[in-house]
Amino acid sequence: MELDFERCYRAVDSRDQRFDGWFYTGVTSTGIYCRPSCPAMTPKRQNVRFFPSAAAAQTAGLRACRRCRPDAAPGSPQWDVRADVVGRAMRLIADGVVDRDGIPGLAARLGYTERHLHRMLRAEMGAGPLALARAQRAQTARTLIETTGLGMAEVAFAAGFGSVRQFNDTVREVFGAAPSELRSARRQHPVPGGAGTITLRLAYRPPLHAEALLDFLALRALPGVEEVRDGTYRRGLRLPHGPGEAALTPADGHVTATLRLTDMRDLAPAVARCRRLLDLDADPTAVDGTLAADPALAGVVAAEPGIRLPRSVDGFEMAVRAIVGQQVSVRSARTTLTRLLTHLRPAAPTPAGVDQEVRAPGERSREPEALDRPAEGAGSAERVGRLRGFPGAEEVLGAPDEVFGMPAGRRETIRGLARAVADGSLDLAPGGDREESVRRLLALPGIGPWTAGYVAMRALGDPDVLLPTDLAVRRGAAALGLPDAPTTLDTYADRWRPWRSYAVIRLWRAA
Repeated sequence: MELDFERCYRAVDSRDQRFDGWFYTGVTSTGIYCRPSCPAMTPKRQNVRFFPSAAAAQTAGLRACRRCRPDAAPGSPQWDVRADVVGRAMRLIADGVVDRDGIPGLAARLGYTERHLHRMLRAEMGAGPLALARAQRAQTARTLIETTGLGMAEVAFAAGFGSVRQFNDTVREVFGAAPSELRSARRQHPVPGGAGTITLRLAYRPPLHAEALLDFLALRALPGVEEVRDGTYRRGLRLPHGPGEAALTPADGHVTATLRLTDMRDLAPAVARCRRLLDLDADPTAVDGTLAADPALAGVVAAEPGIRLPRSVDGFEMAVRAIVGQQVSVRSARTTLTRLLTHLRPAAPTPAGVDQEVRAPGERSREPEALDRPAEGAGSAERVGRLRGFPGAEEVLGAPDEVFGMPAGRRETIRGLARAVADGSLDLAPGGDREESVRRLLALPGIGPWTAGYVAMRALGDPDVLLPTDLAVRRGAAALGLPDAPTTLDTYADRWRPWRSYAVIRLWRAA
């Protein structure tokens, strides 16, 4: 990936936060790398190198700046919206696929050889998949060191390291300090919460229209799965190693995330899914700039800057929502889904009134009498298991006809979707091939362009989807003085590329 030196240096000189995550600044005279907005003195030109990723800077022998903490910067919008192999690979790495399945598993998911995958990532990101996964492990380890009381060996394995020695060496190399030093530096900032609770800040590029995000999610919230209360969105999660919960509260410059996990190895996947849900890696300035160029949208963009595209933590869940929502109102779809969930609710992870036991890899189970007491600092209303993730494809596939409460055709469409996801022929994960997934969705009986487009937009994160036949989209277009006939609107919307999905959100709000 080629980085223009002059443009990057101007961004560093202006300390522009909008470029955080787009590139990283390496300072050869000090041996550190920073984010563009680092408040330190601007380095001399001859001492500066620019890198497309933190992993590339680490591979060059640089350690993270202790002042601006570039390892915690937002992800690059470039790979977040890219639908090619590199973009898919980065999303899968962020979701912890390398830690769970290794490089062979990542290559198999993408359909390429390990050698060719390494070549592509090296060319675009400046580092191979191992280095990229290693950078993520280092950041996960730092989060666990600073926000939990886990022993260092437990932190090492929870972060995905193969040995304690590898963990110690990596932390020293990346952060220039031993793990114990990182913990000592943060002891004066205790983090509240019980066992398995981690509170961290998810950075984003301003502006962020938090009210629009919470309004959108509240309108569609499913009881027992998610809720919006007092400015905080909470939901249950189905994670690779067990259930969890997330509480997300937008704040100035960041979103406060309180995660309750049954297994600490799920920290990185949980963070990645929360960021994806709230679209925190987007570049709102670029999106709003394109949409505001249309006089019909200029007013709403100026009035509400930073509108995001709410995505999902579970592609299958979003596809089921789309099918149930065909040709019915949001309220009606929510009622049907709520009725379905009362029958498909997954089994509670612990008996009623007992906190979920949280263990790091290798940690022995606590004594039975210890489970009778609430975890320190955890109230009964905040236990893991109070909100649960949406049922998986296998659960839906095995449900009897009477629990669906919908027409037979729609019920069979959901079963066909569940069958395709369960047997692996349809990939709705963040690293799935968007074009292939849409093609396979359209091949399923009962799924048309609107449903496939909705899934592509919210489950697969495609930033350039228009739903011209959607009734609310047409009403919103009419309210803004735009053509509301599907064919005419589709043609008109070409001027919004490549951000038509964000235009859809604004049209929905206008409706």
